[in-house]
Amino acid sequence: MSLPQNNKVYTVSRLNREIRSILEQGFASLELTGEISNFVAPASGHWYFSLKDEKAQIKAAMWRGNNRYCKYRPENGTQVQVKARVSVYEPRGDYQLIVEHMAPAGEGLLKQRFEALQMQLAAEGLFSSHHKKPLPHAINRIGVVTSATGAAIKDILSVLKRRAPQLEVLIYPTLVQGQEAAAQIAEKIALANRRNEVDVLIVGRGGGSLEDLWSFNEEVVARAIYASELPIISAVGHEIDTTISDYVADMRAATPSAAAELVSPDSSELIAFVKDRKHRLVQAFNRKILSEQQHIARLQQRLGLQHPKSQLMQQMQRVDELQQRLTRAFQYQQHKHHNGVNVLHQRLLQFHPEKRLSMAKSKLEQLEVALKNSMDNHQQKRQNRLALLAARLDSVSPLAVLSRGYSITQINQHVLTTVADAKSGETLTTQLSDGQIHSTITSIKSK
Repeated sequence: MSLPQNNKVYTVSRLNREIRSILEQGFASLELTGEISNFVAPASGHWYFSLKDEKAQIKAAMWRGNNRYCKYRPENGTQVQVKARVSVYEPRGDYQLIVEHMAPAGEGLLKQRFEALQMQLAAEGLFSSHHKKPLPHAINRIGVVTSATGAAIKDILSVLKRRAPQLEVLIYPTLVQGQEAAAQIAEKIALANRRNEVDVLIVGRGGGSLEDLWSFNEEVVARAIYASELPIISAVGHEIDTTISDYVADMRAATPSAAAELVSPDSSELIAFVKDRKHRLVQAFNRKILSEQQHIARLQQRLGLQHPKSQLMQQMQRVDELQQRLTRAFQYQQHKHHNGVNVLHQRLLQFHPEKRLSMAKSKLEQLEVALKNSMDNHQQKRQNRLALLAARLDSVSPLAVLSRGYSITQINQHVLTTVADAKSGETLTTQLSDGQIHSTITSIKSK
């Protein structure tokens, strides 16, 4: 059957190339999670693996230029979240993921979200020191956005009672953990600004895991802090804990107790405050440098994906594949020839003159033993037969008859068997078992 003339006839290469273009444009960037399997890291430095879940899997590749930024080396069976684009490996027509970023699942996902939001807000200027408001010189009333029953408010009240009992404290109670916590925190910050009844706000909670503190890493809280007209001190968790709220707030306190000390008048704390500001400035500067470096790296990666170098990467992947196949084929041929040499060696040993001589010698010894056994048997049979014949001969011997009381009478050496052969006057010789008797016939009497 012939095709209609207006049909478009594709080559396989062209079809794969256009499918690749469509997929890369339609899935330019996506995030997905899965389990790593079939992980391979050839000498080229690229990573090849499969990403799977309970029902399906997809092949993936992570080029050397991207995986060098990965903070850990993936292993088979680990759950990861990746940022990737969909592409096609044209030589085989396999569609695959080109992974640009990889992080462990679980806490790794939260860290990835943290870093992504951190870079986004930093790029928008929410962390800028120019926007941060100084604390008032005279603080008379303090607002606290936290849980009304948590450890944070107890620590804050305890410090303020000890250092500055004259200060008034207004509590804006809110959830500090869970899905609804972020929205409530943002709402309480906005409420305090509308009322404008305090000089400074402390926003925070006690320590916990990354998941426990996550409400203070939400964008809605960050933007509420940024929009606040009241100076805000972020006091989330312990000293080692860092949240997005810490970067956006006008000031960060290591703990809720430290925040209470910052807002309570104490001359000895002024030096520590200056040092903390210096430390935060250095951190912010370093974060800004890191953020710009990462931004440049991302731009370079994007440029690389659109550069002819991406085609080179496809060819390098093909080279890696062919190299692996060549290595397996060489190992197979080597094993095959090695087995052939072993077989020929065994056959050579079987036909070696020394082995054949040894086998002939062994066979000769067996024949000698068999010949000796045969001769011994033959001689024994002859001896047995001789003994039998001697016994039979002895049984018919005249001497044996004589020994039983019989005698033989002869005349002139002729055995006398009838009286008709005898004559009077002839001499008889009687043979007994132990000798002879000679007599003369005087008379003959017949029956």
